[in-house]
Amino acid sequence: MGLKPQSLHVAGFLLILFVFLLFALFLWTAQMVGKSYSGRFLPLSEQEKEISSRLRDHVSMLAGEIGERNIWLPQKLNAAAAYIEKVWQEQNFVVQHQEYEARGVDSVNLIIEIRGTSLPDQIVLVGAHYDTVPGSPGANDNGSGVASLLEISRLLAGRKPARTIRLAAFTNEEPPFFLRRNMGSRVYASRSRSLNENIVGMLSLETMGYYSEAPNSQEYPFPFSFFYPHTANFIGFVGNIRSHRLVRFCLAAFRITTQFPSEGTAAPGWTTGIGWSDHWSFWPEGYRAIMVTDTAFFRYAHYHTRADTPEKIDYDRLARVTKGLAEVIVELANTKKLR
Repeated sequence: MGLKPQSLHVAGFLLILFVFLLFALFLWTAQMVGKSYSGRFLPLSEQEKEISSRLRDHVSMLAGEIGERNIWLPQKLNAAAAYIEKVWQEQNFVVQHQEYEARGVDSVNLIIEIRGTSLPDQIVLVGAHYDTVPGSPGANDNGSGVASLLEISRLLAGRKPARTIRLAAFTNEEPPFFLRRNMGSRVYASRSRSLNENIVGMLSLETMGYYSEAPNSQEYPFPFSFFYPHTANFIGFVGNIRSHRLVRFCLAAFRITTQFPSEGTAAPGWTTGIGWSDHWSFWPEGYRAIMVTDTAFFRYAHYHTRADTPEKIDYDRLARVTKGLAEVIVELANTKKLR
């Protein structure tokens, strides 16, 4: 039986209303604090040059010498974990292990922390996954995120923040664990909730190393293309609706301190790409968490392929982003009240 004309009118009205509300939601979430840097890419400072060189060394080790690393290649996965631990120990951090079994393979998350002085029970968590999808050496996904994590910890070493800063290298983010209970970050987030830890904000560093100044080098899922630039030269801050304030805070802090293009959005978690990394693991536990990313396959043609190799990474731009993120994390850890 077909619908009556009156029913069709009602259905059409509801569809139009839904589309209007959807666009209104995205317009609201697109309103971010501050203005993105839009000038030419400025020469690196001496400190940034050193960061760039070390980022190259980290990615070359992870994606070049070690290469593909996952539970089907446990020796490679363990080699990556050993490298991360070695770097952190050289930075004078005590490395904690969270061990668990995934499909019969011993797996480990690695964690360090800088204890807070006045608000030690409030935790700012920064994480990146060190495994790769099968068949890929994972220079950008996620050697770039891990390299940035390792250099952020170097920049933060010796600081005395008000809140505790915790940094984590997660295992098993890629399929078949992606968005499942044995995903390393999911295991960690569940542990944090069981301990009633007060994580005031989590940042996931995910696929951060590819940039282009070419026109129309950036794509988006609907409806982001209506609101965001089409040149792939920016770093993105992405979260769900509940993490809207965290996105705004981090983006504002980055724009104040760093001369680098940046964009941010908070959207429903079901939106394509919004929850596709370790920050997703913290949402079911009630934590605010966001992703910092170059947007992965929305600009990077070598995503999840054998061609995701170290020479594809723009280490100079990644260095500037890394230094800027270190300043964002310090601000998160020291601000009197998170807005």
